[in-house]
This record gives sequence, C-alpha cells and structure tokens, in this order.
Amino acid sequence: MTQLTTPTAVVTAGAELLADAVAAQAVATHRVAWQPPAGDAAALAAVMADRRRRDANERALARMLAAEATLVDVRPASEALGLEPGQFLHAGPPVDWERASGPLRGALIGAMLLEGLADSPEAAEAALASGDGVSWEPCHHRGAVGPMAGVVTPSMWVFELRDAVHGNTSWCSLNEGLGKVLRYGAYGPEVIDRLRWMGDVLGPLLQKAVRAGGPIDVRAIVAQMIQMGDEGHNRNRAGTLMFLREVLPAMIDSGAPTGEVAEAVRFVSANDHFFLNLGMPACKLQTRAAADLPGSSVVTVMARNGTDFGIQVSGTGDQWFTAPANTPEGLYLGSYGPEDANPDIGDSAITETAGIGGMSMATAPAIVRFVGGSVPDALATTQRMYDITVGENPAFAIPILEFRGAPTGIDVTSVVRSGVLPQINTGMAGRVAGTGQVGAGLVTPPMACFTQALDALAAAV
Repeated sequence: MTQLTTPTAVVTAGAELLADAVAAQAVATHRVAWQPPAGDAAALAAVMADRRRRDANERALARMLAAEATLVDVRPASEALGLEPGQFLHAGPPVDWERASGPLRGALIGAMLLEGLADSPEAAEAALASGDGVSWEPCHHRGAVGPMAGVVTPSMWVFELRDAVHGNTSWCSLNEGLGKVLRYGAYGPEVIDRLRWMGDVLGPLLQKAVRAGGPIDVRAIVAQMIQMGDEGHNRNRAGTLMFLREVLPAMIDSGAPTGEVAEAVRFVSANDHFFLNLGMPACKLQTRAAADLPGSSVVTVMARNGTDFGIQVSGTGDQWFTAPANTPEGLYLGSYGPEDANPDIGDSAITETAGIGGMSMATAPAIVRFVGGSVPDALATTQRMYDITVGENPAFAIPILEFRGAPTGIDVTSVVRSGVLPQINTGMAGRVAGTGQVGAGLVTPPMACFTQALDALAAAV
C-alpha cells in the first residue's frame, strides 16, 4: 500500500465554523455554498420524479432556440391589439386600482390624458378609481409586453414582431427615453406632448420605413449586440444604432418632410434604450414558443406591476404565481435615494426570462456603471445563472466566456433546489405617481413565486 504524502483536501458545506477550524490546521479546504431547498420537499420530489419533465424541458429549450423574431410592421395599438377607447394594457400580473403602485397609477393617469378621457389628473384619477368607462389588463394577456408601468393605450403605436416558426406574434410600444416619461409614471405636459409627437410623426415614419425596407431580423440584431457589449435590458446602445442603420435609408426615401426625418433620427439616436422595446417582444416570442408543455418546469414569463412579481411556467399554462415585488438596489439619479424607489416594476424581465439582461451580465461589464456592482460581480452572476437553466443559447454567444451561449430556460426545480434566483437588471421608478425615473439597479424575484409554481407542478403530476 502506498502511503499518501500530500495533504488531504476537505470539502465543507454549511456552517463556516467547521471550515474555519479545518483551515486553521493548514488543510486544503474547498467551501461549498449549500442550503436546504426552499419550499415543500415532497412537492420538489414529486416534480423531480415526473417522467415527463426532462423531455418536456428539452422540448421547451429546443423551441426557444428555434424561435424567430422579425419586425414586420409598426401600427397603432387600436389596430394591432384591438384596444377600444378606455381600454389599457399594463405590465406585470393583474392588479386593481386599490393595489396599484404609484408609477402604475401615474402612467394610467397619463393614459387618460393622452386619450382625451380626462381634462386634468384629478379627473383622470377619479375615473380610474371608480372604473367608470375604463379597464386595464396585463400586456401578457394579449401577447404583448410593456417596459416599467407598461401602459399601452389605443392611440399609441407599437412594434409588431413575428415568429414564423411557431406562428406567434408579439407587440411593444415605442420607447420614450429616460427620466420623466409615462412608463416611469410621469404624466406632465411634456410627457403627453412627446407621446403625441410619437403618434403623429415617429410611428407613421417607422411604419413607412419597415413596410418599404422589408422585415427586419431583430433576433439577429440581439445576437450581434450581445457580442458588442450590450446585455439587452439596461444597455441597448449597439442594438439601437444597428436598428437605426436598418431603417434610416427607407426613412430618408419615405417622402416625409426632411425636418421630420431629422427629428426622428435625433430622437432615436439620442435614446440608447430605444431598442429595448424591440428586444422585449423578441424575447417574448422566444419564451412563448416554450409555453404549454405538460410537465415542463421552464419559466416562460417574469413580470412585475410595481406591487406584485409574477411568473408563468410552461407546464402550468397561463396561471400566475405572485408574491410582493422586491425593491431594486443600485444607483440613484440626482438627490433621489432608496426611500424614493418603488418596488420592482415592468415586463422587461422577459429579457432575463429569455437568457439575456441580468442573466448575461458578463457580456456587458460596463453595465455596472449604470446599475451598480462590480465587473467581477457581473462575471460571477452569469456563471451562477447556468446553474438554474436547462441549457444555453449559442446564438447569444458571450465573448468573455469563450463565446459560451447565454444561460437559457430558467428551471423552477433548479431555483428551488439551489436557492439561486434569476438576476434582473432594471430601472427604478419613483414611488410617488408623477415622479418618473429615480435610478437603476439590480433585483431578484421573490422565492415564493417559484415555490408556488413548484406546488402547482406537483399537483399536476
């Protein structure tokens, strides 16, 4: 028998006391982060034992990777989504006026003013509180997505994207920019004037450009921007400029007044977030392709309304699993601070649901200058996200990770077993209606959403 002459390495998990004691004896120590699984152990065992799960999750991933996202039109929401006067869409799971957050209330007030359904914020608020002649529902219920408050009105223009592989369509409003904008809950005169210009000038001009220049492969732009330092949620600089390159020739040739074309180009090029509203419906098409597969534990929607965080899972269809939304932590604008920030809000977490955004922070280390954290944090975050996903998307290759594909297909069972939650990069809206944006930061969903989903999956076994 050969006697070992090298020190034995000890693997420790759980209490740090043991690890510290071993390390004090100059023994090589490998510390493993471990904690008991969240939720009901019997439910987790039942779902893990479901013979359908592995195959269903593989099918969900394959469908996500095959999904296309092509911009085919730009139209008013009344035409594209069938919105009638007094009907609005909003981000996140369903919520009534009494529980609506400040930014969502502010955006709905602005929607009333924009549509001419009220002549003052006070009158708008009274009508919304009474529900007289107005109604609202989640964007997701109509296959659409909306950033932050996500309010869509009949007169707003929307991007229309198509996935020909699976026969799905998704929509998103045009991006207003940052600061005091409707999606952050602001509704002042400058907000309404900007939205009316977007409806009168920008929307029709983009429509002419898309119809004349032909469909635009948005998925291909996302793939390129991921390799150019954008993560697709809070950094969209490369994506915006690539989109502008696609539509600019047709905009110039559209016959529109030169001044209008110049104004539109200035607006888009000065708004680094403009592409976000194209990336979101592209991601919605990707995750929607994975929906409604019995036995699948892959998450297809993550969305927030400023009060609740909600998820939907492939194997449970359109059922929402909700819990109180967390408040992001990050960097603030001007004199704003943590006390000014509203809890997490927006459908833009569809980017993370599809594997980009906070899931792919490693590809955009500069994002930490906008949302906080450090470059090592960004790299470590993406590495951690591979532990809770069923696969990778080779189309969204991350250069700094040797072009490894983005972590794709968040698995409810992996989240519950590991305790690791999906990372989300997000903007922060002011808690008080009418404030607008107060900062940007990082946030995770509440674990309760995933344990609820696990219970529902277990009940369906």
